[in-house]
Amino acid sequence: MQAHLRGLAGKAIADFGMIDRGDRIMVCLSGGKDSYTLLDVLLSLKRSAPVDFDLLAVNLDQKQPGFPEGVLPAYLESIGVPFHIIEQDTYSVVKRVIPEGKTMCGLCSRLRRGALYRFAADNGITKLALGHHRDDIVETLFLNMFFGGRLKAMAPKLLSADGRHVVIRPLAYVAEREIARYARARAFPIIPCLLCGSQDNLQRTAIRKMLADWEREYPGRSATIFAALQNLAPAHLADPRHFDFSRLRATAFPAMTDTEELELARHLEPAAVAYA
Repeated sequence: MQAHLRGLAGKAIADFGMIDRGDRIMVCLSGGKDSYTLLDVLLSLKRSAPVDFDLLAVNLDQKQPGFPEGVLPAYLESIGVPFHIIEQDTYSVVKRVIPEGKTMCGLCSRLRRGALYRFAADNGITKLALGHHRDDIVETLFLNMFFGGRLKAMAPKLLSADGRHVVIRPLAYVAEREIARYARARAFPIIPCLLCGSQDNLQRTAIRKMLADWEREYPGRSATIFAALQNLAPAHLADPRHFDFSRLRATAFPAMTDTEELELARHLEPAAVAYA
């Protein structure tokens, strides 16, 4: 099972040029199945990769009540991985700012990203590795389409808005069900998100249900949607910033229809035989 995930991650890393020689990669470890799997796969790849790179596991302790703060350090020490725990009380900020019943993910994500970026800038980090998988990318596509009016997903490799950080997602080709199966087999000490992961009014939850229903009815649909993200046809969309529609002009010889092509071929065939 690890070989399969490692192969998919290795392909994503190669396809998008995610890792370079001498990189110091910060693996953002939340305690969920995705980030545990990401770290495990990168450790495996590091042992046989053609280029040398370093890994540092980093967790942001957001001071959520009941957070088992000893779980991650104990696990990381047991497997001999260098790590750092950032302690920042973003939990209180989110609870104070966001009204009861409203979605907390947006603010929580911004605060978390800011803390991780600051640590990366101060510690010579060249890449930040996140555990987002193929299903996350597809879900984000539909979230942006349905609620933001944008044809946009998660890039496997991304430059931060200020240009200072490169974010990579080595699990971009991996389906969530494969990660879940792997995490169970490896018995990772999963830590649930008690802040926003338990909210039942998230837009992402509705999108995830929609995609799950589609997948049950049409197995493989999520993979097909992801493939579409790698096979764009800007001339058949409607964004003039990415295709110059204003310069389109008819050609001197309009394209023939299928019927016209068959008719022409029938007339040319005797001549072709005569000159053979």
